[in-house]
Formats: sequence, C-alpha cells, structure tokens
Amino acid sequence: MPKVLVVDDSLSVRKVVQRALESRRIEVLSAASGTEALEQIGREAPDLIVCDVIMPDMDGYQICDFVKKHETFSHTPVLLISGIVNGTVLERAAKVRSDDVMRKPFAADELLQRIESLLAAQSRLPAVAAPAPAPAPVVPPVERRAPAERVPAAPESVSPPADLKVLLDGVAQLPGVSLTALIDREGALMEAAGGLLPEAALAGALASCLVDSTGGVGQALAQGRLQSVILEYEAGVVLLNAVGESAMLAVVLGDPAVLGKVRYHVKKALPDLVRVV
Repeated sequence: MPKVLVVDDSLSVRKVVQRALESRRIEVLSAASGTEALEQIGREAPDLIVCDVIMPDMDGYQICDFVKKHETFSHTPVLLISGIVNGTVLERAAKVRSDDVMRKPFAADELLQRIESLLAAQSRLPAVAAPAPAPAPVVPPVERRAPAERVPAAPESVSPPADLKVLLDGVAQLPGVSLTALIDREGALMEAAGGLLPEAALAGALASCLVDSTGGVGQALAQGRLQSVILEYEAGVVLLNAVGESAMLAVVLGDPAVLGKVRYHVKKALPDLVRVV
C-alpha cells in the first residue's frame, strides 16, 4: 500500500485529502507544519509528499528542497499546492525540483489523478537499495534549518509583507464575519478563510458575475472602475472589494452591525493584499 504524506496547516484540507486518498487504499500521513513534516519524512519514508506552499514555520519550497537534496529521499515525488500558481511560483517550484504544482482549491478527482500518476512514475524508477533501518528516521537539526537559510538568498525569494492566508484570516476572525474569499476576475477561488470550501467557491463564482454587471454600470455612467459593493440580505451582508486589477475580496457577514468595522479592516489590509496577488 503506497504511503502519502500530506503537509498543510489547514486541518480541513488535510481531512479532505485524507478521505480522498483512503478511498483508493492509500495510507495517509499528515503534518501541520514544516518541522513536523521533516520528522515524518525521516521516520516514515513516505512514497509521495503533498505539500502546501505557505506554511507557518517553513514554506513548501524549503521542504521540497530538503527532500530533493537528501541522500535517501531524493527520488520521492513532491506535489506542491498553492492558492496562486503564476510564473514566480512555477519558477521557484522548478528550482527546488518539485514534481508537480497544483492550484488550491482543487477537486478530489484531480488530486487523485495527479497523485496516482506520480506514484506510477515512481514505481517505474530503477530499484534503489533500501537504507538500513536505523539511519532512516534521522533528520539532523542542522539539515532542517539549511533550506530556511538558503531560500532567502535566492533572487526570487523576496516575500510580501504578509502571506495571503494570514491576511484573509485577519478578516475572517473579526466578530460577525463568517467567510472571506479572494477570487480572480474569472471567478476562480484563490484562497479562503473562515468558511467551508464549497461555500467559498460558490461565493467566488457568484461574486464574479456580480462584479461584471456592476462594473459595466460604472463604466456606462462614467463613474470609473468598481471599487466595492455592499449587498444586504435578510440574514446578513456580503461585501465585495476590488483587490487591484486582478482580484476581488468577498466577505460574508452574519451581523450587519459590524459592517463599518469590517470595511475599515479590509481597507487597511488592501495594500498588502494587492502586493500578494
């Protein structure tokens, strides 16, 4: 039975992936941080690693770099997942020799297809002599820190002031907010916080349709580009804000009374959001 390690700081993502893989009789290991992932890799020697790019202590590129440079685990496939997949992400993934990059959120079927493809390719590699049992779990502390020290020196490793997940969590944790979702102009979900994935994806698709129509009204009336929309419903409020020219932020509020506070917080977070996307 193949063994797959899932590395993501989101418990809901780990559970979704675990259910999908176990349905195909794949043993699933999980880690909520980079440090925990390195310990699992050394102890369990997984056949494949699925790793989120944004992690609390070290990023997915560093974990992949560690795996690919390790004498024992260098042939282990690494599938990176990211809320944004652009030229910079693909370039960094190629530099650390990631086997594949997948955009998050993803459909379970697509994830299974990619994992099974990578496992099949791995099974066709020439057999490598198995290491002695004792050295396998050894993950020296110095070796774990090495990627963290190397990556900042890379030309493309200049990081934004805050990552996407942290910024969205800051809004989602405000009292009265039930969901935040960042979408591109086509309605594809880039990242979400505070709600379940299906609701976030639906909010993104609907918000995109609304932005297109209201943006057209603004242009027709010579009012310029759409900046924000406030929708009041029986059960609460939906706030839409433009994030630069490429994305929109949708915030679902259950309590209309907190709208002013949420708008203030979103306005403060917008410059960082623009830099991230």
